[in-house]
Amino acid sequence: MRVSKEKAAKNRQQILSAAARLFRENGIRATGVDSISRSAGVTHGAVYSQFESKEALAAEAIRLALSRWRRVWQRAADRKRPSEAFRSIVTGYLSPEHRDAPGRGCIVAALGPSVARQPRKVRAAFTVELKDAVDFLAALVPGNDPSRRHEDALAAFACMIGALILARAVDDRRLSGGQARHSRTTSWKIGMLPLQ
Repeated sequence: MRVSKEKAAKNRQQILSAAARLFRENGIRATGVDSISRSAGVTHGAVYSQFESKEALAAEAIRLALSRWRRVWQRAADRKRPSEAFRSIVTGYLSPEHRDAPGRGCIVAALGPSVARQPRKVRAAFTVELKDAVDFLAALVPGNDPSRRHEDALAAFACMIGALILARAVDDRRLSGGQARHSRTTSWKIGMLPLQ
């Protein structure tokens, strides 16, 4: 039975959303196509009718997840001075709510370490989206030298990602919260002051 274009497009979005969430929660290798199809409410065959492979699905799910995070950042930045927008983004990124919701959170922190072991297509999608995220942050960092602003944004984002990974990894809530608070201040400083 043929599926309408509208239904196929809806299925595709459901598959991508489910894959992005499950990859963040469990990792790419540990997430099978069966669990993605179940979560999306489609058949295993529907997944493969939309995507040629799990690798292609992972690449597109990464693009989707990071583009959604840029929209979150854009909303945090709307109608604010760049320095205020930067602080708002860092605060939200290192919040307990973000820490406690890896399935809805930043895919860079959730998958960064494991993406290095993924096929080139997945790594390429991750790279493009990561560059776009850093470019977005660099536009909020003060200074006249674009390459310095980019370096500072990359350093601040690396601090944010590392803090989130550590905050999620420990089983001590005080240590987790303290890690996020300290890294939030450090990220603000990196993003607001030129690195020497």
